[in-house]
Amino acid sequence: MKKTVGVAGIMLAAFFLLLGSHLALAKPPTSSAYFELRVYHMKTSQQEARIDSFLRLHYLPAMRAQNIPHVGVFKPLSNDTATDKKIYVFTPFKSLKHWEQVKAGKPSVAETSASDYTGAAHNAPAYQRQETIFLKAFDLMPAVAASRLQGPRPERVYELRSYESASEKLARNKVQMFNQGGEVKLFSRLGFNAVFYGEVVFGAHMPNLMYMTSFDNMAARDQHWKAFGSDPEWKSLSAKSEYQNNVSHIDIVFLRSASYSAL
Repeated sequence: MKKTVGVAGIMLAAFFLLLGSHLALAKPPTSSAYFELRVYHMKTSQQEARIDSFLRLHYLPAMRAQNIPHVGVFKPLSNDTATDKKIYVFTPFKSLKHWEQVKAGKPSVAETSASDYTGAAHNAPAYQRQETIFLKAFDLMPAVAASRLQGPRPERVYELRSYESASEKLARNKVQMFNQGGEVKLFSRLGFNAVFYGEVVFGAHMPNLMYMTSFDNMAARDQHWKAFGSDPEWKSLSAKSEYQNNVSHIDIVFLRSASYSAL
């Protein structure tokens, strides 16, 4: 009896030793970043120049001081002739707490130091409207990726996509398709140079997800999407019954990066 208890004790001790070793080696789950996508709407070139000045001289330096080096500033390819001119400002945060800390600090300094921005008269506003979209990064790409493009900056194309779903359940299903389903890995394998993938936490077109891919030029963009559409892995994934009808509307915006953009 004593011998049996001794063996059992040794086995139990070995079990807890192995368990402790496993827990010590196990890595904590990677926390996902949060992204703020701010969109300025403007009527005139003068307003656009004013926002450019605020972002270049005040906002981006304030973000760099907060250890946020990869702030992207983008404009639609058609901005020069558009009546509703837009500037997209993409700011990544390490966590929700990080976003709260930054919002309580340097951004207010940036805005109060830019008198031409905050002190604009009611009949000469710096912009017409601004909207904010807040996103949580996907599990398989939990942080922003700096640009790896090699082509001339004026020719580079950033493609921003929004996928809306008919319900919250279908929206979660589409996010799952990107993560567990393998769509993110497929984009990576085909060289889409994704900047971010995110599930919209709040915005005007929920439930939806958004992501941005980047290309050296429009011809490269077209070639990549042609390869994507004919890829056997995509054909197999998109044919699966569990992923049917999870997107009800798609918006696509072609952007170029501003000369002072960090992405």
